[in-house]
Amino acid sequence: MAKATRMASGSMKNLPLTSDVAHVRQRIEAMEKLLERTFVIPGTKQTIGLDVILDLIPVGGDFIGAAMGLYMVWEARNLKMPGSAMLRMLGNVGFDWLLGLIPFVGAIPDFFFRSNSRNLRIIKRHMDKHYPGSVTINQ
Repeated sequence: MAKATRMASGSMKNLPLTSDVAHVRQRIEAMEKLLERTFVIPGTKQTIGLDVILDLIPVGGDFIGAAMGLYMVWEARNLKMPGSAMLRMLGNVGFDWLLGLIPFVGAIPDFFFRSNSRNLRIIKRHMDKHYPGSVTINQ
């Protein structure tokens, strides 16, 4: 059996790097939170993540955000999700990437589209159906 290693990430919990389904769930939830819900806009309850902030960097930021979004698709592949679900996820990442290519203005639709949150819902639906032991209760 492979030895579990952990990576430290500031305010986030240490994330195990095993192929256990519960650990995969922790990693994809952490990635979605990083990309979509890390910071609260002052004076509001609205959150933004690294994905919106990266959109402010012309071209390069969009590629970095898309690569980080593709990590969730890679985890979905490891879970042996159906091709149709992974294709939908790739479409979400691709659409988000295309919106982000519009300099500065691209951050606005990205703020509302939240492809990583959509992809997390797709993965969670699959995991809840096929791996019910990995379900966690949100507080």
